[in-house]
Amino acid sequence: MLYRQIIVIFALFLSACTATSPQNKPAESEIGYLAKSDIDTVADIHLRQIDQYLKELSYKLYRRNPRHCEGGTPKIDQCVKQLFKTSHHPKSSSEKSIKNIKLSLDKDFTGDRVGRFILGLRSMLHSAYSNKTEFFFFDELDPQKLYNSARNIEIAVWRLSNFRDNKGKLLLITNSMETGIANLSFERLFGKLVATQDTMAKIIAESSRRRIKNIIQRLATAVFLPI
Repeated sequence: MLYRQIIVIFALFLSACTATSPQNKPAESEIGYLAKSDIDTVADIHLRQIDQYLKELSYKLYRRNPRHCEGGTPKIDQCVKQLFKTSHHPKSSSEKSIKNIKLSLDKDFTGDRVGRFILGLRSMLHSAYSNKTEFFFFDELDPQKLYNSARNIEIAVWRLSNFRDNKGKLLLITNSMETGIANLSFERLFGKLVATQDTMAKIIAESSRRRIKNIIQRLATAVFLPI
């Protein structure tokens, strides 16, 4: 643990020195990496990948449910950009995040279901990473939260595929059957999100020697897990 403290202090010292010297700017990224472990770098990569998957999911949901962002591709680009603006970075509690997911699939909700679903899902996943955007030596992740977030994705997907309005129509359309061939692109994308969280949970559990409590629920009656 002592060597980590020495490295971080040294990195901070170098950072302070280079802050007054514009010629040394290219070295700043190298200094940052001195304060990272391999696990920190892996966490950074996983978090970036999650946001990429969520952006893909946003586009697909808006295209399949155009009434939530009318105006074709240019308008959808704007809607997705708005969801992922820096000022909208999710730092809310996991409880609020789950409320947003639930609201997006509430029969009485009249707003942008896609936007509400993505914001809820994204903030819930970021909560599992302690709402950080980058990780360093002294940052810790809880493997149970990462595991729980993966199970919450599965619950959200089940509700997305089953919750309907009073006329029996799905509140949000995802997978479909076209020309007799199943279009399961949504299922694959959600599967990637789940796999990313489960993999990260296992990595953190092994590196920190902590155990993950496996939780089994029937999806039809499952409740969202705390993050």
